[in-house]
Amino acid sequence: MIAATLLAASLSLPALTASTPAPDTVRGRVTDGTSTAVADARVVVTEFGRVVTTGPDGRFALPLPDGHYTAVVDHPGFAARRIVLDVPVSGLVEVELAAAPLQLDPLSVTAERAPSAASGSPLPITTLEPEALDRRRIRSLARAIDGLPGVDALTTGEQIGKPVVRGLSGARVLVLENGHPLRDYSWSDEDGPAIDPALEDRVEVIRGPASVLYGSDAIGGVVNALPAPLPYAGPSRTSVGLTLASNDREAGGSLRHEGASGAWAWRVAGVGRLGQDIHTPSGPIDNTGFFAAAGELALARHSERGTTTLRYSRQGGEYKLLEANGPPPGVEEADEGPERKSADDRIQLDGNYVLGGTRLETRAQWQRHWIAELSDDLSTPGQKIETEVFNLALNSFSGDVLLHHGGERVGGTVGVSLLREINDTRGAVPLVPDATTSSAALFAFEQASVGPIRLLAGVRAETHSIDADANADLALAAQTRSSDVVVGNVGAVLNLTGNLSVAANVGRAFRAPNLFELFTNGPRLGEARYEIGDPELTPETSVNLDGSVRWDSPRVHAELSGYHNRIDDFVFVAPTGEFRNGLRVFRYAQANAELDGGEALVRVRPTDLLTLEARFDAVEGRRVASDEPLPFIPPPHAAFEAELHPGHWTTAFTHPRIGVEVEAVAEKEDAAANELATGGHAVLNLDLGGELHLGARDFNVDLQVRNVTNAEYRSFLSRYKEFASDPGRSVVLLVGVGL
Repeated sequence: MIAATLLAASLSLPALTASTPAPDTVRGRVTDGTSTAVADARVVVTEFGRVVTTGPDGRFALPLPDGHYTAVVDHPGFAARRIVLDVPVSGLVEVELAAAPLQLDPLSVTAERAPSAASGSPLPITTLEPEALDRRRIRSLARAIDGLPGVDALTTGEQIGKPVVRGLSGARVLVLENGHPLRDYSWSDEDGPAIDPALEDRVEVIRGPASVLYGSDAIGGVVNALPAPLPYAGPSRTSVGLTLASNDREAGGSLRHEGASGAWAWRVAGVGRLGQDIHTPSGPIDNTGFFAAAGELALARHSERGTTTLRYSRQGGEYKLLEANGPPPGVEEADEGPERKSADDRIQLDGNYVLGGTRLETRAQWQRHWIAELSDDLSTPGQKIETEVFNLALNSFSGDVLLHHGGERVGGTVGVSLLREINDTRGAVPLVPDATTSSAALFAFEQASVGPIRLLAGVRAETHSIDADANADLALAAQTRSSDVVVGNVGAVLNLTGNLSVAANVGRAFRAPNLFELFTNGPRLGEARYEIGDPELTPETSVNLDGSVRWDSPRVHAELSGYHNRIDDFVFVAPTGEFRNGLRVFRYAQANAELDGGEALVRVRPTDLLTLEARFDAVEGRRVASDEPLPFIPPPHAAFEAELHPGHWTTAFTHPRIGVEVEAVAEKEDAAANELATGGHAVLNLDLGGELHLGARDFNVDLQVRNVTNAEYRSFLSRYKEFASDPGRSVVLLVGVGL
C-alpha cells in the first residue's frame, strides 16, 4: 500500500507539471587556484540528484527551473566545494577549487533532510567524501567509516561489521541508503548493514540522537550511505576496479557503466569479493574466509520540473564464522565450522519535483533481508553434515513524503513517514516469532537565520506497534504491543566571526524494543549463550545535550564537541547464574543510563604540499543507579595523519600523494560484566596513490600497507578478541580505470 501510493505520486507529478515554463540554463566554469580550467569536474545539484561534468575548458551547462538549489563541485585531488544557485542566474557561475583534500564547506543532506552546509547545523556531522571513501573500498560499511570522529565498528571478523556511534550500536544506530531505512537483524553479532561501500559515493554520519528526523532506531545516530547521482547529460562512461589484499588473500573486482540520452539516465554496477582466512601475527584464524557480491541497476527520467529515479540493488554472500568458544582441538579441520549466508534485495523509487516555491520529495522502498546460519555436524566419523540452525526473512515497506519550503534564511521540511515490516521465522531454532511491525509519523523541521544566528527546531509524533504471532517453541502467546511518542529538537549555531562559530543542540529521542529484546527464548550458539527476552520492556527515551566549537577557513578546519546523553529505560542483556543446554542464560533488562563524551578534529593545510589531521574521541557509559559500565563502549581513540602532495612527478604519474597514519587506542579499563578488557595499542598505516597515465588510459592507483609493523593487538569491539588477535600486516592495492 505504501509503495503503491508513493509510486502513483511519483509517476503522476511529471504530467501535472508538464505545462510549466521551460527551465533556465545555468552556465558556469570551474578553475583551480591558478585560473586554469578543471576538466571532468562533477557538478551535482543535490536537490534533483542531477550531475554534469565539465568539458576541457572547465565549463558546464545545466538546465534548472526557477528556484533555490545547492550544488557540489568536486574532482579528485581538489577539495569539494558547495555553491548556492538562485535560478535564474545572471552571468557565468565561477567556481574555484582548492588543490588539496581539505573540505572548505562540506554538504550534508542527512542532518536536515535537505541540502545544507554541515558547518551550519547544530547537529554534529561527520562526512566521508568520495575520494576518501574510494580509498576505503572494502567490504563492510562499518569498516569504511571506522575511525571517523565518534565512530567505531563492532566486528565479527573482517567481513561483518556494525557502526558504533558515540558508544551506541545495533538497533540504536539507524543505517540509511540514500535516505531509505535499511531493515535487518542488527541485534545479531553476525548481521550488519547490507551495503558495499564500492557502490556508494559518500557517507554522512549524524553523531547523536536524530529521532525527530528519522524516528525509532536513531536514538544513537544515523549513517547515510549515498550512491553517486546519475548523469544528466554527456557521453556514457565505463569504469572497472580491482582490489587485492595480502592478509586474507582477498581479490575483488568492480564494473560500472552509466550514461544519459535525452530525458533518460542509467547505471549498471557490480562488485565481487573473495577472501580466505584472516592472518594474525600469531598465525591464521581458521574458518574466517568469505565470498560476497553486490550490484545495482538504476534508471532516472529527468523532466522540466523534476527527476524520478528507480533503483534495484542486491547484496549477498557466504561468511565463515569462528565459533564462539573457538574450534575444539583435534576435532575440526581448517574451514570447518559455522557459516552465515545472507541476501538483501531492495527496490527504491525516488522523486524530486519543484512545485512553485516548494520542492516535493517522495521515497518508497521494498526490501527483503534474509539470513541463515549453518553448522557442521561432525558426530559421524568421516562425515561432515551441514545443518541449518536458524533461518530468518524480513520483508519491509517504507515510504516518505517530504515538502521542502523556503531558502537559505527561512525554510524547512514537513514530512510523513510510514513503515511496515513482516518477519518470517524458519529453521531449527526459532530465535524470534513471526511478527509484523508498523509505524507512522508526522514531523516538521524548520530553520531560520537571524543575523549571525541560525536557529533550528523540530517535532515528531509517531505511533509504533508490534503484532507477534503465537510460538510454542518460544512459550509465547499472540500479542500486540503499541506505543505513541512525541519527540522534539532545538538547536542553534552562532557565527562569532567569519571563521569561528559555536553550536548547541538539545533533543529528545526514543527507541522501541525490537523483536529479539522482547521475545527471544533460545540458544545463541554463535555467542555461546542462551538468551531470554522480556515482553514487558518499554521504549527507551533519551535527552541529549550537545555542544561544539568550530573553525572553518581555507587552510584550517577544527571542531571540538562534547555531549551528555541520558537514556531512560536503557535495554541491556546481562548474564545470570542459570544454565540451559550447557549455555549460560542471559536475560534482557532495563535501567537508566548516561553516556558522556566528546570528539576533536583538526585538519590543517600549512602549505599547498602538506595536509595534517588529528582526531580524538572518548565516551563513557554507565548505569545510573549501580554505576556499572554499559557493554560495548569503546575505549578512547586517537589518530594522526600526514599527507604530502609533492606535485606532478612525471607526465605519467600525476596528483601523487604520500600518506602516513598512526592510530592509537587506549586500554579498556572499565569493561562491563562478562566482557573481556583489552590493552592499548598503536597501528601504523602507509598510503601511496595518484593518477597513472598509460597510453590513452588514466588509472587511479592506491597502494596501502596496513599495520606496517605487524603489531599484535585485540580490539575491544571485536567478537573474536577472546580467541584471536586482530589481523596483522596487509598490503592492499586498489586500481580503477575508465574504459
